[in-house]
Amino acid sequence: MWPVNLVWVAIGHCLLFASSSAHPTYRGRYKASVFTDLTPPEMTSVQSFLMDQDILNLGSTEHKLKQNTIFMMELNMPKKLQVLSFLDQNGPKPLREAKVVIYFADQPNPNVTEYIVGPLPHPNYYRPNVYRGNKTIKFESRPVTTTEYYFIHLKMLEVMKEMNHILLETSGFSYYNCTKRCLSFIDIAPRGLKSGERRSWLMINKYVEGYFLHPIGIEILLNHRSLDPKDWAVEKIWYNGQYFDSVEELVRKYASNQMSKLRLPVHMDSDPYSTFIPRGEYKTKSNVHGPKVCEPQGKRYRVMGNYVEYAGWSFAFRSSTSAGMQLYDIQYNNERIAYEVSIQEAIAFYSGVTPAAMQTKSIDTGWGMGSDDYELAKGIDCPEVATYQDVHHFYDTNKPVRYKNAICIFELPTGVPLRRHFDSNYRGAHNFYGGLENHVLVLRTCSTVDNYDYIWDFIFYQNGVIEVKVHPTGYIQATFFTPNGAVYGSKVNNNVLGNLHTHLIHYKVDLDIAGTENSFETVGLKAENISNPWSPGDFIFQHRLEHHLKSTERHAAFRFGSPLPKYLTFMNPNKMNKWGHPKSYRIQYNSNGDQILPRGWKEEKGISWSRYSLAVTRHSNAEPTSSSIYAQNEPWDPLVYFENFIHNNEDIVNKDLVAWVTVGFLHIPHAEDIPNTTTPGNAVGFLLRPFNFFDEDPSVASKSPVIVRPADDSFSRVNIQRWTPEVVGHCVSDEPFSYNGTSGFLGTL
Repeated sequence: MWPVNLVWVAIGHCLLFASSSAHPTYRGRYKASVFTDLTPPEMTSVQSFLMDQDILNLGSTEHKLKQNTIFMMELNMPKKLQVLSFLDQNGPKPLREAKVVIYFADQPNPNVTEYIVGPLPHPNYYRPNVYRGNKTIKFESRPVTTTEYYFIHLKMLEVMKEMNHILLETSGFSYYNCTKRCLSFIDIAPRGLKSGERRSWLMINKYVEGYFLHPIGIEILLNHRSLDPKDWAVEKIWYNGQYFDSVEELVRKYASNQMSKLRLPVHMDSDPYSTFIPRGEYKTKSNVHGPKVCEPQGKRYRVMGNYVEYAGWSFAFRSSTSAGMQLYDIQYNNERIAYEVSIQEAIAFYSGVTPAAMQTKSIDTGWGMGSDDYELAKGIDCPEVATYQDVHHFYDTNKPVRYKNAICIFELPTGVPLRRHFDSNYRGAHNFYGGLENHVLVLRTCSTVDNYDYIWDFIFYQNGVIEVKVHPTGYIQATFFTPNGAVYGSKVNNNVLGNLHTHLIHYKVDLDIAGTENSFETVGLKAENISNPWSPGDFIFQHRLEHHLKSTERHAAFRFGSPLPKYLTFMNPNKMNKWGHPKSYRIQYNSNGDQILPRGWKEEKGISWSRYSLAVTRHSNAEPTSSSIYAQNEPWDPLVYFENFIHNNEDIVNKDLVAWVTVGFLHIPHAEDIPNTTTPGNAVGFLLRPFNFFDEDPSVASKSPVIVRPADDSFSRVNIQRWTPEVVGHCVSDEPFSYNGTSGFLGTL
């Protein structure tokens, strides 16, 4: 048996041993491999293994609804204790397993079942994935597949053929037998009003660039619950503020002029209001390149697979197919700060007078948010000099799909000093000047969920601060403007209403501050009015610190509507810094989010995490995520009910703690959201800031400061002290811009 402190390292065609004393970067990469996403060969191996199981009766996903199919697969994260044993105690590496979602549609009682398949890369077992309370996954809760959309399209062709003359007279566009001037649909969720339904409002838009901004005033309610598309039926039509129970009723009343007809202005192809085509002029020239990020002496960070090192930082990352970016084993100077910081869910709930606006309650993991990370444009989405990585997903497909350059990692100058001081001599000069450039490392990916683009950032500062931030951009989801809709947003173009909506984002923050035995307390201010000790009879009004240790999960759940305490600190009461303070980190918010539905109101149960700006729970293997891909189409009886996480009100003193963080903002669309919502002012998130975790600012290790001291009393000469070269060198890229922007089956890109 080989010693447990030895790891395999492949070099060329040889296998050599590397002891635990080997270079820490390579050891870190090996440790980070426990978090690595499934590789395409692993996905293919899992697929082949399951297809060979006769009892599963699996088939292809193409153009057949009554078929048992693999819908999704991703890494099944091993239990935390197993991982920590591997990371910290040279324990065995946990088995790699896949979590696979299968739609069983080819049987009398269709259902969705998840399986755990392993061990990888050569699986030989599969078992059901069991949720808390043995809760089953309702078939109607499944995300819509490409095949189902194909049959919706065929049904729409049939429906639109009957009303083609109305579409042409209304908009000049058609759905049936169209060429250039075509219509499309935007489907709305949840798909119904109660559990077990599957009927979707379809908003009809002109299919032009930026079609989200081109509604034509027609919306159709389609019941597509049956697995036989012949049974699908139109249940309601909304046309120019009027409801009709069928296509036949609409056509009949239109012909007999028993309704208010609509004629849209002639569409001008030359009108670019929904495109990125420039119009207008600036005072200064913008037809030349602006400043660029450069690395004059090479990269100051290392990326090895899914393992990153920068300044004092190291961490692992993965791109979850279901939810998106997840970071693990975040350490500073080899001391763990967080075991996991990950995206859980993003929602956008709308208001309006049209059915589509009223019904839009987007719960984005149900739309494939984790797999919607398309190519990042070099020099725009990320600096040209960034490190780019592909990702692979198996989501509604028959093969692993590669998403080119979907992740970028780069160092960025913030333009603001990390710290500085001009030490005045109060005679018009200085005793010294000291300044330190502020550079950060950014890990970025972007999820495009239909109209919205979420730019996800994880930012690492050299002083031990982590910033977690999202910039929503992309197109607003607009609806057709009617006069009574003005109270629900802003008119942003002819017949176009930008509907008000609220964005909320949910994160899991599993903090391990110098170990897993942590406590949570809030720190605030208490006013005091005390006698002045040096002036009898006078009084001093001031504040003192007031600490509140939260002992149970209920005490650590902060509802929206109540102000958060000023300081939210996670500490290790057993580990002190040099000055006798418990090692601590604090969460600091950048958010103006609020609860969007009353507690217990229909769909609110599916997003019960949105009741709390912050909830702190005891770590549990039964609570890996706060949401699921099924919440969108089954919010009334969700598979994962976050309220259960704090229902048992466990003790959280000196325990392994998890913070669940909700951030967000209200968006009232306005004219400046045309053509796109811009990022300034829309970023929300939070920071993890050291609070007596270190003995001093750890950025003192940086070799980037500059210190200037006068060489003589006349200040005719100065002594400049620096630890980096004086000349930065070449700073311009010679590569032209290029972009592909497609994902594809492995081997086709």
